[in-house]
Amino acid sequence: MSCAQTIADYALRSIGFGERLLPRTDFTLCQQFTLIGSGLIWNLYFAFLALFFGFFLANGLALAKASRNPWLRKPAEWFIFLFRGSPLFIQLFLAYQALVMLPRAGIEIFGFTVETSWLTKAWAGALIVLTLNTTAYAAQIFHGALMSVPRGDIEAADAYGLAGWSRFRRVIWPTMMRLAWPSYTNEAIFLFHATTLVFFSSFPAFRQNGDSLYYANYFADKTFNPFVAYPIVAGYFIICTLILIGLFGIVNRYLNRHLPGAARRLRYRPQLMR
Repeated sequence: MSCAQTIADYALRSIGFGERLLPRTDFTLCQQFTLIGSGLIWNLYFAFLALFFGFFLANGLALAKASRNPWLRKPAEWFIFLFRGSPLFIQLFLAYQALVMLPRAGIEIFGFTVETSWLTKAWAGALIVLTLNTTAYAAQIFHGALMSVPRGDIEAADAYGLAGWSRFRRVIWPTMMRLAWPSYTNEAIFLFHATTLVFFSSFPAFRQNGDSLYYANYFADKTFNPFVAYPIVAGYFIICTLILIGLFGIVNRYLNRHLPGAARRLRYRPQLMR
């Protein structure tokens, strides 16, 4: 089988298109690159949607934590503490165990049956956990930036007659994002790498068509050589990380476009410990 045919057969296997049976013998580099790259679709799916929903939830949570109302502040503080204080893998495991305890027939709400079986699938249940996890970390980052907004900026907004929502939208929120963005970039990178934990969790893959680590583990088991498949996974993640840094760098330059030296590039400072 040629490499072009392999790509045509397996490039979209992870989402249910193409050849259903995995290679059994004569494993080639093309097969490994193609199938692991196919599985990367799920890692990108988890990362993109978790960051998308988590960004908006984190903004709201940061404002709730900064609120003077204890009914808003205390739940936000405990949510952030809970998800930052426990390992992500434990969160995935406990979430699955809790979700499988839901009635198989669904939950009766106001006379209607709400299906719950889909929550035990990786594409839904694991995504929810990843979203909540990144929400907690990002909320703490945004809250710290919110508390660091210069008092002079707020006084200048008051001098221009801005108040309430207009002041927040035009002055406070852009400054908060500008201050938080480098740290939030690290959080986005960490979340993308953390999507590999879904493979080790109890959440089943979509029709057994798993993520990149699923296929890497398959090839490592079949060939008894982990020094081909796993470096391929690492290479894919390095490339995607560089793209992510570039995209977040564009946003960073946009946020700082009005400042002297705004052309500074966003530098990647990896978090060795979290």
